[in-house]
Amino acid sequence: MSKKMLKFVKIGQQTPPKREVGNRKEDFNEIYKEFINEKAGEQSSRCSQCGVPFCQVHCPLSNNIPDWLKLTAEGRLKEAYELSQSTNNMPEVCGRICPQDRLCEGNCVIEQSGHGTVTIGSVEKYITDNAWEQGWVNPIKVKNEKSQSIGIIGAGPAGLAAAEQLRKLGYQITVYDRYDRAGGLMIYGIPNFKLEKFVVERRTKLLEEGGIKFVQNFEVGKDATLEQLRKKHDSLLIATGVYKAREIDLPGKDLGNIFPAMEFLTASNKKGLGDKVELFDNGTLNAEGKNIVVIGGGDTAMDCVRTSIRQKAKSVKCLYRRDKENMPGSAREVANAEEEGVEFVWLSSPKEFVGTNKVEGLMVDKIKLGEPDDSGRRKPEIQNDSHFNIKADIVIKALGFDPENLPKLFGSEDLQVTKWGTLKTNFDTMETNLPGVFAAGDIIRGASLVVWAIKDGRDVAVSIKNFLEIKELSKEKVA
Repeated sequence: MSKKMLKFVKIGQQTPPKREVGNRKEDFNEIYKEFINEKAGEQSSRCSQCGVPFCQVHCPLSNNIPDWLKLTAEGRLKEAYELSQSTNNMPEVCGRICPQDRLCEGNCVIEQSGHGTVTIGSVEKYITDNAWEQGWVNPIKVKNEKSQSIGIIGAGPAGLAAAEQLRKLGYQITVYDRYDRAGGLMIYGIPNFKLEKFVVERRTKLLEEGGIKFVQNFEVGKDATLEQLRKKHDSLLIATGVYKAREIDLPGKDLGNIFPAMEFLTASNKKGLGDKVELFDNGTLNAEGKNIVVIGGGDTAMDCVRTSIRQKAKSVKCLYRRDKENMPGSAREVANAEEEGVEFVWLSSPKEFVGTNKVEGLMVDKIKLGEPDDSGRRKPEIQNDSHFNIKADIVIKALGFDPENLPKLFGSEDLQVTKWGTLKTNFDTMETNLPGVFAAGDIIRGASLVVWAIKDGRDVAVSIKNFLEIKELSKEKVA
């Protein structure tokens, strides 16, 4: 084994430094500074190179983490990047936004032994950003063009990963998306301070340079039906994600200034990209000088509260019905939000929205945690006569996302869905009940992580390839 490894007994854990709180609250730039080469190598050398790499086991993409950490420690950065990107279509994205504390880093062997985890995500980000700077990231070069075409509906991580994998094989790829920019939630849902938009844009530009065609502002069911696209392409992939906001059925829910999280985040991200956003410009979706209340405890809620801070909100409160230890979102994101001045109102649940025409506040119940439910999590129970009031000028609902009614939207009522509204697919092939129509990402698994969407995109690409090869073979036999 390389003498450069197993340094965790001598070298402590160190993450890239955060920008000072006062400074980072003033803009939307990423909060973590870059590793320098020496620090990336030093922190990589802490890897124990364990026989059973639990970091890799708990990575949805099964990234070969120990090997590219070793290569980084040895200064072989190009090889480290090549190995990293061989299993991940967007390592620079995952390095920035994956909840490593719940995945690779949270299962690091030396973390369990009390030495502090290897900073896997920061190293992944570093080696990929360095690869871009060095010119090692190049467009797809197809050796053998194929005549078969594939239409991909949705330009989020699942659709983009599948597009890249299939284009490498020589297929003609067209990606359709309802928005004016490719990237899905990565471009309009995740704020800049976690994922600066140039990171997404340079990746989609690279795919375009590799021969992938993008058709923006295209709505299936309006600009073309699903059936029309089926006739146009040899195979289709549906990778739309889930965008329908979960509602909260409480008195006063129809008052003004109560918004779903995506509406608030999209307005902020569009403004950051230089777009004219009327609802932001007229103050409706601008938190400046206002009392903001966010309902929810996941990563989207953290995005909303931290965005509000940067928009110069008067106060920012986050209501969550469980305690800090039972938050579904990343512990790092909660810590970042607390540092930036967000007030968390733990063990609280909204009872009623209060106001005349617009929301002016919330009546909130105090919660206690009871016995564990079927999921193993302690069940929140309302404490009798415990309610209190919170002032609010804007309330943001970050309660999760559900699938839209795709059969109706797509003009394809025969497209089958599950009882949750996600698309029903063959477990092994990810093919829907419509022959040649596949699905991947959140639209089959529900709202999840970018890394899982990338995995689905890579997996479904294999199934589409197999389907098209059989289809082509059948044509040859008929001929």
